Amino acid sequence: MTYEDLVPVIRKLAIEAGAKIMEIYNSDDFDVKVKSDDSPVTEADEAADALISAGLRAAFPGVMLVTEEQAASHKERGDTFLIVDPLDGTKEFIHRRGDFTVNIALVENGVPTRGVVYAPARQRMFFTLADGSAVEETGSFDPETIGATRVIRVADSDNSALMVVASKSHRDQATDDYIGKYNVKDSKSAGSSLKFCLVATGEADIYPRVGRTMEWDTAAGHAVLAGAGGKVVRFDDHSPLRYGKEGYANPFFIAYAPAVELKEA
Repeated sequence: MTYEDLVPVIRKLAIEAGAKIMEIYNSDDFDVKVKSDDSPVTEADEAADALISAGLRAAFPGVMLVTEEQAASHKERGDTFLIVDPLDGTKEFIHRRGDFTVNIALVENGVPTRGVVYAPARQRMFFTLADGSAVEETGSFDPETIGATRVIRVADSDNSALMVVASKSHRDQATDDYIGKYNVKDSKSAGSSLKFCLVATGEADIYPRVGRTMEWDTAAGHAVLAGAGGKVVRFDDHSPLRYGKEGYANPFFIAYAPAVELKEA
């Protein structure tokens, strides 16, 4: 598997999964179930997962695959793997708020190196090119042909007037307490992995996450942000956030533009 082979495949699968998700999103009703960890799952999660998993296994049969909706895949461990959250922001989807994304990433030696984040209801698509740089695509999102793209870069942040982005569904007092350590010009809320992409495009400077996430929630957004010059570090000691951890659970973390002067937890 080369990066030149990978990027068109994950982009195409994200668009196709997004179309399937939007069919269900725009229907009159859809089923919502509760998983063993009390998190919701819909038929859109399951349909998108089936489409993406089949596509990745067909294209890259020798590469390990970890996906949120297939618990058996969580037991595998390896240095290099593909990781998928077919519908990040299920609560946003259920409440028809639009801030949900399709996420596919490649992790190599604990680092997300390539990825795609597609927000079909927002008509925004972010991905890494074969060389690792990050772009936003605009246009019709033809699965077979990449449309017009623009290179994205993190902001040259002004520490006296920072823009903060935080979770729409999971913001709490601990998050607000940490944000309070900075000189904040304004803050915005967003759902799902879009928060990474808003930092990647320079629409925000910092995204602190003081709450539970899994690696499939963050890997694709992390790859896009890294491709745009950004960083993701652990909340406690500011060391790089690593992947392939036991159980695929993340510690608290901070995603940010490097010009931001990070504060201690």
